[in-house]
Amino acid sequence: MSRPPVENINVFSQELLLTPEEIRKRLPLTSAAQDTVVAGRSAVQSILDRKDPRLLIVVGPCSIHDLASAHDYARRLKHLSDEISDTLFVVMRVYFEKPRTTIGWKGFINDPEMDDSFRIEEGLQKARRLLLDLGEMGLPVGTEALDPIVPQYLSDLITWSAIGARTTESQTHREMASGLSSPVGFKNGTDGSLKIAINALLSVSHPHSFLGIDKSGRCAVIRTRGNHYAHIVLRGGSTPNYDAQSIRLCEKELAANRLQENIMVDCSHANANRDHTLQPVVLRDCVQQILNGNQSIIGFMMESNIEAGNQPIPADRNQLKYGVSVTDPCIDWPTTEAALREARGKLKGGRKRTA
Repeated sequence: MSRPPVENINVFSQELLLTPEEIRKRLPLTSAAQDTVVAGRSAVQSILDRKDPRLLIVVGPCSIHDLASAHDYARRLKHLSDEISDTLFVVMRVYFEKPRTTIGWKGFINDPEMDDSFRIEEGLQKARRLLLDLGEMGLPVGTEALDPIVPQYLSDLITWSAIGARTTESQTHREMASGLSSPVGFKNGTDGSLKIAINALLSVSHPHSFLGIDKSGRCAVIRTRGNHYAHIVLRGGSTPNYDAQSIRLCEKELAANRLQENIMVDCSHANANRDHTLQPVVLRDCVQQILNGNQSIIGFMMESNIEAGNQPIPADRNQLKYGVSVTDPCIDWPTTEAALREARGKLKGGRKRTA
């Protein structure tokens, strides 16, 4: 009599991926891209250490879905970055993975064709190619670290990483972040709770040992030193939390836990009441706080694209509008330029030190 199966009951197939080492050999890190990453990480670390008076700006599309428009946006941002670099250090937001509350498109790496074909190996290679192109352009990039395996494929090209509001509380993501080579921002919880992010910062700064994969794709015990360039990202919750009172409350929580008072403000999401057009308003308010003497705000995030708003993914991909987000709505390029130039004009060289 045959026995019933007891494993992989709900799995109908498994496909082997190229290992991180194999994909890196196909798309090796170039000297120019490496220089961009090294210089970018050093600049972000100096901002967090208060050795650099500039503000960090992580700006770009909510998610990458079209490589042509991503290159187009990057060229525009590089030109603007060079113009405002005396005051604002710009990192392009290049998000390839999207956490879903229920179901939906999971991002470029998981489904590059946006048709549920899930050509993940293709997505990984195209994502790495884009990161190489931007690095060779001299444009630092930031991304959300969502799947704990993906950093082995891409982390050598990342200047700054984020842990999203849905995963800040996850032990897996805290452990992973403790080993990331880039500075990392932890968002507060979706309900606005600071405690989740505070606990994450306390955790990530310490060494961890956990299961993972090495560059050859083998299961391994990963042992980390801890990431000492982690910081909080305020993204709002049931109400916005970028106002001066909310910032002071966050400062107190950080100080009470003996954490450095480094605060990044996400100008989108709940801080903009989910209205993308309000992002420049949030930025303007925080810039004024800095002009009034705030010393804890070290940077901002903004969701920006070539065109404003967002669009559903159509059955016919040829009907996609160029330069329009397929996830969260974004401000358009002229609005982005105006907002960052205004911030640069007001801050004039960066944060001023108090006596």
